[in-house]
This record gives sequence, structure tokens and C-alpha cells, in this order.
Amino acid sequence: MLFSFVYACFRAKPLHMKTKLSIVLAILVTYTCLAQTKIDLRDVKQFTVENRKIESVIENGRQVLKLSEAPGDGLAIVNDMTFENGTIEFDVKGRNVMQQSFVGLAFHVQDRSTYEAVYFRPFNFVNADTARRRRAVQYIAMPDYPWEKLREQHPGKYESKVSPVPEPDAWFHVKVVVEDKNVRVYVDNSASPSLQVERLSNSQSGKLAMWTGHGSNGSFADLVITNTPKKTPK
Repeated sequence: MLFSFVYACFRAKPLHMKTKLSIVLAILVTYTCLAQTKIDLRDVKQFTVENRKIESVIENGRQVLKLSEAPGDGLAIVNDMTFENGTIEFDVKGRNVMQQSFVGLAFHVQDRSTYEAVYFRPFNFVNADTARRRRAVQYIAMPDYPWEKLREQHPGKYESKVSPVPEPDAWFHVKVVVEDKNVRVYVDNSASPSLQVERLSNSQSGKLAMWTGHGSNGSFADLVITNTPKKTPK
């Protein structure tokens, strides 16, 4: 489609050659900025692993990256990729075990203890306690803003229920949109975000990582990143 459009631009007779080249250059720049990258989960060597073991397996016909269970938080950092602004989509599966399933994504990773993250507590998805259901998805900015501090100082602002509600033991789809100072989190292709917050970090870029919390394992699939240009300040 892209090459067909470029060819059509050169074929258009009313346009001056300089104008045609300007249009094509703009198209190519935009295409590059919006290019999608699907991470090949078969190659575990492309990840730097912090406080976890990882393995790549075939599960029900698709490639899955599994992070092991361990005390403390764990990261599987994608090498050779820097993320600034854009959209990250992936499928994830935790488990319906109280306080033993924290699964999500870290972005703008500087090192094993400095990053922002969005993660889920599947054991709260359908919990009978409505207060716990409102704590199903969480934003944090480590190390200055862990979940404990945010819940104490800003109750209900950086965590929320999810909609639609996935099965706690099943796969669900996540889309995280990082747009300059804001983060939006969508679940299972919903048109409305389950969580929308203003970022608490001034970081402009960093690595991406699959993330699991204390005592948690997790399964991840179909990781796709779309980079978009930052907005130019007016």
C-alpha cells in the first residue's frame, strides 16, 4: 500500500517534481515513526532478565514467553530497543491466587529499580470485595512512587477496576498508550480506558520489559510496539 501510494505521487502530472518529493518524504517519515515492531518471543537471548528465569514455549499454537515465580519484582527487558512515545500491545495471563499474581509491562526502564510500570492483579478481577475490584490495574513509577505510597497519598487515582472484566486465570489483551505526560490502559480492545493517569516520572525514553511482581509468575504473548513521534511544544 505504501509503495503504491508513492508510485501514484510520481505519476501525478499536475504536481511539480519538488512537490512530489516533499510529499513522499513526509509519507516515509510518518511511516517510519509509526512503524510497528513485533518482538520475536522465540529468542530469549534478546532479553536481559532481572530476578527471574524465562523460557519460550509453544502454548495452544502460539509463542509464549514465561517468567518464573520469585520473591521481589522481575523484569525481562527487551534489548536493542528504546521506547519514547507510542503504543504497546500484548496478551498476558496471570492466575487467580490472592497476592500471588502481579503481571504487566514496564516502560522507560533505566535499570532494574528505575522504571514506570502498568500491571494487573488478576485475583481482584472478580473478587467479592468491591474495594479489591477497584484495585485491579495499577500504575507505578519506581523507585519514588511504589503502589503503597500512591494508595496512601492518592487513594483511587493510580489504580482502578478493569472493564471489560477478564477471567482471572485466562489470557487477556492489553494496550498501553504512552503519550508524553499521560498513560492510558485498555483491556480486551475496549474503546474506553480502564486506567488513565498523568505520569509521575520525567523520563523521556528507556527500555521496555515484561514485568511480574513479588511472588508472581506470568505468561506473555504477541508483544507489538508502535513508536510515535513526541509532540512538539508550542
